[in-house]
Amino acid sequence: MSERVIDARGLRKTFGETLAVDDLSLQVGPGEIFGFLGPNGAGKTTSIKMLLSLVTPDEGKGEVLGQPIGSRAARARVGFLPEHCRFHDSLTARELVRFHGRLHGMRGQRLETRIDQLLSRVDLLDAADRPLHGYSKGMLQRAGLAQALVHDPLLVFLDEPTSGLDPLGRLLVRDILNELRSNGVTVFLNSHLLGEVETTCDRVAFVKQGRVVHHLTLGAAPSSFEVDIRAVPLDRRVLDGLARFGTLAGRPEEGRVRLRVTDDAVLPDVSHWLVTQGVRLYEMRGRRKSLEEWFVDVMGEDQRPG
Repeated sequence: MSERVIDARGLRKTFGETLAVDDLSLQVGPGEIFGFLGPNGAGKTTSIKMLLSLVTPDEGKGEVLGQPIGSRAARARVGFLPEHCRFHDSLTARELVRFHGRLHGMRGQRLETRIDQLLSRVDLLDAADRPLHGYSKGMLQRAGLAQALVHDPLLVFLDEPTSGLDPLGRLLVRDILNELRSNGVTVFLNSHLLGEVETTCDRVAFVKQGRVVHHLTLGAAPSSFEVDIRAVPLDRRVLDGLARFGTLAGRPEEGRVRLRVTDDAVLPDVSHWLVTQGVRLYEMRGRRKSLEEWFVDVMGEDQRPG
């Protein structure tokens, strides 16, 4: 397989006069949980549909699992859970997963064993033979996840997979995603729940007006560690000295200043320098910049709520 499970270059899609996706370019590697973030209307779902060949791009090229977008060989190894599940609610969960397994050419005991494994893994085995119309939203999401995984895909697209799930359900999905990564499966995740993305994903892309405007490797983002310092005095000489260790964030207020550094390993040096300069250091509190803060910064102040 190619080193890139997904390789999109300049994908563009319009619907009439509406530009949905403009110059989408991104690469995703094997065994990676990749988050796809952006406000409502940013083109995330349309982008996923182009990569799945459910929507034909007007311009651009791309490959999925080393094959051109739309290749039947590649699509056979892809799983998909859409944002809005519209399964036939007269089916049971077992029938739903069996139906999708048969679409992938699975038959016999192999399929039945796989169905039991998956329904047990998503905690639906006791409800496996109940019609879907009696399921809660969270149960439907978990049934949808089972159908997306029935054929052991190499790549899984999940569009808002934890929508409607309670905290225990989200924890279950998080554990399944970690298992997929451990098995070398690539997950392309679109979600508005930034806390879940931050906990689960290896890397994220921020999408604005149909374009990828920023990439971020979680846990290793430059300039993502901030230190709140309370000290006296914080005059110009001290502030200029602190700026050698990082970037001052905002203006100092009442003996407090925030310093943005690349790594928390610099903190002992900062405290030592302050003390040797005769500064009275009362507090140093470090924290990593949250994904929500990154989202707000990347989207900009002109972004309106979706």
